[in-house]
Amino acid sequence: MTRKQKRLSVIVAGLAFLGAAAGLTFYALGQKASYFYMPADLATASLPPGQRIRLGGLVEKGTVVRGQGATVVFSVTDKQKSVKVTYTGILPDLFREDQGVITEGAFGPDGVFVADSVLAKHDERYMPKEVADGLKAKGVWQESTN
Repeated sequence: MTRKQKRLSVIVAGLAFLGAAAGLTFYALGQKASYFYMPADLATASLPPGQRIRLGGLVEKGTVVRGQGATVVFSVTDKQKSVKVTYTGILPDLFREDQGVITEGAFGPDGVFVADSVLAKHDERYMPKEVADGLKAKGVWQESTN
C-alpha cells in the first residue's frame, strides 16, 4: 500500500467507527425516550401497547384513593379529559389534589395508566414546564403574579 492509500484507509475506518458509534447512541436514546402527553392528547395518539410515556396534568379533585400497602389510584386531568393512574410506591411529600404532576409509565391492558414514577411540584409557584405549557395552551392554567 502506498502512503496515500494507508491514510485514506485510516480516514475511512475512522468515519465508519464514528458512524457506528453515532448510530448506536441514537438507537439507545430512542429506546429510552419518553414522550409527553396531556390527557386530551391521548385521544388522538396511537400508542403501541407498553410504550413508555410521560403523562402530565393536574391531580383531579376527589380521585386520590389509597389502596393496600403503598398503592395509590388517582386521576390526572387537563380539565378536558381525565386518565386513571395507578402507582405503587411512596408519593412525593408535595403530591396533592389540584396540583401539577408528571407521571412516567405505560398503559396496562385494562386501559389504566401504570406509573412507575410520580413527580410533583416543589413550591406554590412552580409547575412542570410541559404541564404548564399544555394547560396554558388549553386556557386552563394561568401563572400566579406573586
